[in-house]
Amino acid sequence: MSSQWERLLQNLGEWQGSFTQFSPQGQLLNDIPTVVSLEGLNNNQTVRQIIRQEGTEKVLEYSSLAKSVLFFENGAFSQGSIQLGPFSEFGAELGLIAENRRLRLVQLFDKNGHLNQLTLIREHLAGTQAQENPPLQVDDLLGEWQGEATTIYPDWRSPDTISTNLKLQLDDSGRLIQSLNFAGHTIATTATINGSIILFDQDPQKQVQVLLLPNGASATSPLKVQVRQSFILEVGWLIKPNLRQRMVRSYNDKGEWVSLTLVTEQRVSRG
Repeated sequence: MSSQWERLLQNLGEWQGSFTQFSPQGQLLNDIPTVVSLEGLNNNQTVRQIIRQEGTEKVLEYSSLAKSVLFFENGAFSQGSIQLGPFSEFGAELGLIAENRRLRLVQLFDKNGHLNQLTLIREHLAGTQAQENPPLQVDDLLGEWQGEATTIYPDWRSPDTISTNLKLQLDDSGRLIQSLNFAGHTIATTATINGSIILFDQDPQKQVQVLLLPNGASATSPLKVQVRQSFILEVGWLIKPNLRQRMVRSYNDKGEWVSLTLVTEQRVSRG
């Protein structure tokens, strides 16, 4: 199995794209062209990262990885808060990678735990074709999806891989019905749809929002994070019409980051 550092090296190159900020309601706030280059130095023992946007340049160099970041075999990764604390800002970045493209999502919460801002980062490798998928629609997700989920852990224990089955359909009233099967468990939930917002609102104390975004992306997050309630942060990416990836960063009811899961799923039938 490759090391975390070797997995980071899957991201080397010059990535051209944009940082697009959205309000929690999905309103576009701004869109900034960016170039992020990752270069290996000293036989790839060190990585230099240069972020260029709007005439500014930020240079970072590192030769080890923080405890707040984990990478998958293909270079997909997440970094962010390892603990939810009282009256402190909280957030995470989730990054997916597919051939010459990356899709990254940053979800930030304010000091009171409310979802505050989302940044969608769409990138392609310099010198390759920039391919932009259409904005995600509910219809793009309907049907049955078979997948494989790999979970890795901040405490370095062995990864777990399981099969998943996800069914998404609309009922007669237009509500979304979601049924997720994995490891002998079934979780059934329903949600209201309002434009680009899907709101799982069965429990008023634990409302979870899925925001449909450009380039086939989606952002899943609680409207409010709070201790004594486990929660997840998730990014989804419809890479091709019947191929989707999701990354899930999970926190327990003590507010501790406990795992990171990468799901790759194929649609096997349309609902």
